Amino acid sequence: MDAIALHDRETADRRDPGGAGHHGGAVAQEAARRRTFAVISHPDAGKSTLTEALALHAHAIGEAGAVHGKGNRRGVVSDWMEMEKDRGISITSAVLQFAYDGTVVNLLDTPGHADFSEDTYRVLAAVDAAVMLVDAAKGIEPQTFKLFEVCRARGVPVITVVNKWDRPGLDALAIMDELTTRIDLHPMPLTWPVGVAGDFHGVLDCATGEFVQFTRTPGGATEAITTRMSGDEAEQLLGSTWTDAVEEYDLLRSSGHAYDHELFLSGAASPVLFGSAVLNFGVRQLLDTLVALAPAPGARPDRSGAPRDVSAPFSGFVFKIQAGMDRAHRDRLAFVRVCSGHFTRGMVVTHADTGRPFTTKYAQSVFGRDRSTVDEAFPGDVIGLVNANALRVGDTLYADEKVAFPRIPLFAPEHFAVARAAVTGKQKQFRRGIEQLGEEGVVQVLHSDRRGAQAPVLAAVGPMQFDVAQHRMEHEFGSAIRLEPLGYSIARAVAAEAIPIVNSRSGAEVLTREDGLDVAVFADKWRLASVERDVPAGSFIPIFG
Repeated sequence: MDAIALHDRETADRRDPGGAGHHGGAVAQEAARRRTFAVISHPDAGKSTLTEALALHAHAIGEAGAVHGKGNRRGVVSDWMEMEKDRGISITSAVLQFAYDGTVVNLLDTPGHADFSEDTYRVLAAVDAAVMLVDAAKGIEPQTFKLFEVCRARGVPVITVVNKWDRPGLDALAIMDELTTRIDLHPMPLTWPVGVAGDFHGVLDCATGEFVQFTRTPGGATEAITTRMSGDEAEQLLGSTWTDAVEEYDLLRSSGHAYDHELFLSGAASPVLFGSAVLNFGVRQLLDTLVALAPAPGARPDRSGAPRDVSAPFSGFVFKIQAGMDRAHRDRLAFVRVCSGHFTRGMVVTHADTGRPFTTKYAQSVFGRDRSTVDEAFPGDVIGLVNANALRVGDTLYADEKVAFPRIPLFAPEHFAVARAAVTGKQKQFRRGIEQLGEEGVVQVLHSDRRGAQAPVLAAVGPMQFDVAQHRMEHEFGSAIRLEPLGYSIARAVAAEAIPIVNSRSGAEVLTREDGLDVAVFADKWRLASVERDVPAGSFIPIFG
């Protein structure tokens, strides 16, 4: 435990000699020390590499790894699934908790690929801020735009990092213009690049006017060496390269792009920093910015819209279920965002939907794939509950004062396939595996009387989700599956009176999701329009997404 946490714990123990828990003021103090954020980006923008670099600069790890593990560098700690290592992309979210400058950082890495946007949305429901990574050479890409829109809809403030400035790319002012015109986000640079993309010397610290010079380390596996100097010293060293950077920033500042904290918290504007995650350039500046500017955990609205204060008794919600993290035990972990109160391992909490008690004896802190026992947690922290078979994504747990947080909506699937066991003698493993993948949200699982229990329909936002399902079914559950694609591309929630009409048409049918929702699926928008003419108005309701 770091010195600040120990001091806070000792102070609380004096106030609460029985050790039963922290009172509201102490919980609020602990919450104020937390920063819980997600890193989001388009695929290949360097998101997992940045995650690793942040952990390196916080001294949570001794050496950074690259996604592809080139040379003597490891794979990133947040990419632990075999498919992630093989393909060099993140296909599942990961949690890393570490201490930095007296702050407890809960960093949630997210899948970059659009096929896994549903997992990213679940993560964004559990954070207080986001770091949006932009590739210097490509600017605002489609998935970047979509993820930002999710942040805007959820009221999550965004810090923008322009990555890969060590490589040739766009003009810095052009990227600022893209932020303004393409996603209607007001940029507020905190650092400004000295040198064009591909000729990166360091950054102008916009608050002090100083030059922060970066020096490469071998392979970028350790912290970059930084040297601070005055503007006059930088001009003597770099000449017009420095003065050009100063003039560009002065132009932005004079046109209203100076930092405004209220605009940032409102989501209308974003602080902007420049760097290179693979070389560890600009990473410490990002960490310092998160500690100084990102919001601490605050009151969260429950299902009725009433705020649940951080000092209220313990509450939290499940935003992710993940199995297969520990091959030795093949257990299943429920990731719970603590929303209020003081969590202590072993406490008995209540499952909001069932009213049943739930014990938390096997609570863990998560760092990528690595886990350790956690004895206590506070608002903003993420805890892992082992073998929590009774929990589902979106469930609420609470102590003392009843609360239920809003559920996390499912996206509308666009790809469908019938799943069958490749070996008929493994139906038990097949059923268990399909059920668990559905509970985790890897795919949505749909059923119909027409097809029967042995031929469920898997539904996905993107086809790569099917690859993950097939891989995990074979390697984790011992039941390889065959997938038979269905020619559907549109899904709508359907009213009961319209079900017979849908099932009577070609190119359409009704399937039932595992949560009981009846879903009508159609081959295309023309088939949907044709059926709509013959059913009562309002029979079809768009599914979230």
